[in-house]
Amino acid sequence: MNPFTALGLPVRPDLTDEQVRAAWRTIAAATHPDRPDGGNPARYAAASGAYGQLRTAWGRSEAYADLATDQPYVPAPAAQLPPVPGTGIVRAALLLPARIRHGRPVRLLLRAIIAAVLSLLVLSLVPGQPSGPAVVTGLITWFVLTARGDLAPPPGR
Repeated sequence: MNPFTALGLPVRPDLTDEQVRAAWRTIAAATHPDRPDGGNPARYAAASGAYGQLRTAWGRSEAYADLATDQPYVPAPAAQLPPVPGTGIVRAALLLPARIRHGRPVRLLLRAIIAAVLSLLVLSLVPGQPSGPAVVTGLITWFVLTARGDLAPPPGR
């Protein structure tokens, strides 16, 4: 199910919270099961799930990235990425610098600095303790999982 379609929104990662909220309220008011006419419970449930997924900027970028693998990506003229031969991990590694450059490099750098400073702080506060590497691993995992939202979407396949 495409959450953008369920809310009647265009498939774009740059939608605002207010646009998503307004679309949700319109559909919820028209389809809520507590309406005198019984509403449309199936459409309401689909819209509720879509709103839950798209209500945050991170959720919208994740949903857009998931859909980008199913639909051809049409980049904006300023964000043209060069064609890269190959497939799989090699292709992803070759595209990474361009995805960083055309995404949000300052936010990505800020996240990297935060993870590095916190890692150094933890290792200096608890030297030689088993919890140190565990916390550093957690910080690296946080950085990897949140960095996806700061990268430009991959080009279509």
